[in-house]
Amino acid sequence: MDRFDAMQAFVRVVETGSFTKAAEVLQLSRARVTQLVQQLEGRLRVRLLNRTTRRVQPTADGAAYYARALRLLAELDEVESSLSGASDAPRGRLRVDVPTPLARLVLVPALPGFHARYPELQLELGVSDRLVDLIGENVDCVVRGGELSDPSLVARCVGELLLGVYAAPAYLARAGVPSHPGELASSHHRVVGFRSPRAGRPLSYAMTRGDEQLDVQGHALLSVDDGNAYLAAGLAGIGVLWLPHYMAGPHVEAGALRPLFEDWTLAPMPLYLAYRPNPHVSARLRVFIDWVVALLARELPR
Repeated sequence: MDRFDAMQAFVRVVETGSFTKAAEVLQLSRARVTQLVQQLEGRLRVRLLNRTTRRVQPTADGAAYYARALRLLAELDEVESSLSGASDAPRGRLRVDVPTPLARLVLVPALPGFHARYPELQLELGVSDRLVDLIGENVDCVVRGGELSDPSLVARCVGELLLGVYAAPAYLARAGVPSHPGELASSHHRVVGFRSPRAGRPLSYAMTRGDEQLDVQGHALLSVDDGNAYLAAGLAGIGVLWLPHYMAGPHVEAGALRPLFEDWTLAPMPLYLAYRPNPHVSARLRVFIDWVVALLARELPR
């Protein structure tokens, strides 16, 4: 048994949930993939997979082995790349998770240029606003807005999101145009709540005008945990929004949103790229970080 081939076959079966799909990815026969996994289980003397007619899932031992095998395969790929002088042309797989609006409006539209520059780098992009376990889910890095709560991660500030307050014309026609942020706490005004994945409750926003300071949350009939859904709720007239300028700008120009309290300021939201501490950051991750920093400096000026 080739231990490397067996490990790779097992990892692909776990990721695809199927021996057939894993065989397609590896360009092997299904019988060969099955044989490799069975040989691996025999060598380790543990059952790695639970097989049903619908799906293949790892056992507890299999899940633990998968996490370690994935790291070993990634490290082996990185060693081969560095020894072959491929640091200028990194190859392999990079797993990244980014917020939904940032992916849709900024990162994904710029990816053709990234892939043209690094054609051998396979990017697996998770799009979410949830908390991500980088080690447990084997994610290479995440991009997140706001202060990070995990001190074990290496975090690099890659930009700042300038914020404003907005509402749809339909909402303002129904509820009236507030002249002061404090009015959002009144009974006839509503906001759309954005539920923090860290705190599990809607965020509040510190607003300043001269010596006047307010911490505003308002009354939310709807709270969401996804940036695209948050924007959609505001556009539908459900309530007032706090949005980064890059998200609100096109809708303000189209007349679908109106800015409020323009004489008030909000502290910019820092945008961080975070990854697991490692004395040797892979070439794949280095080029992605550099690309993100340059892209955000161009698209989201401080």
